[in-house]
Amino acid sequence: MMSATVELRTVEGTQAAMGWAGGHTVVVDRPEGKAGGMGLGFNGAQMLALAIGGCFCNDLRYVAEEMGVGLGKIAVSVTVNLDGKPLLATSATMTVSCETLDGSDPRKVIDKAGEISAISNSLRRGVPVTIEVA
Repeated sequence: MMSATVELRTVEGTQAAMGWAGGHTVVVDRPEGKAGGMGLGFNGAQMLALAIGGCFCNDLRYVAEEMGVGLGKIAVSVTVNLDGKPLLATSATMTVSCETLDGSDPRKVIDKAGEISAISNSLRRGVPVTIEVA
């Protein structure tokens, strides 16, 4: 079993949060004027879309290497739709374009990446979230 842990703390002088894992950081905030947000970083829906798309970009590279296919440029766009009260993600659509270095059709790489993508598959199956008070 693998695990990943991130930490988040308030950014001094703001109501935004700084998140980190190892030496990598990201700022999370609400849009300017929303619940004290200053628009300093990504909101939750954007973070979810980035997780879906970022994981898929990595998976494209893993699969391509496994298949012996060289990849050039990759472009991924993710739209997360939210609805209801409380607001819930109701769907996500990912549009993927990638180039193979030999000019072959990248469809097999894209399809295989879709089969193994941890974030997309976790969301499809539903992942339990537990909240514990420190």
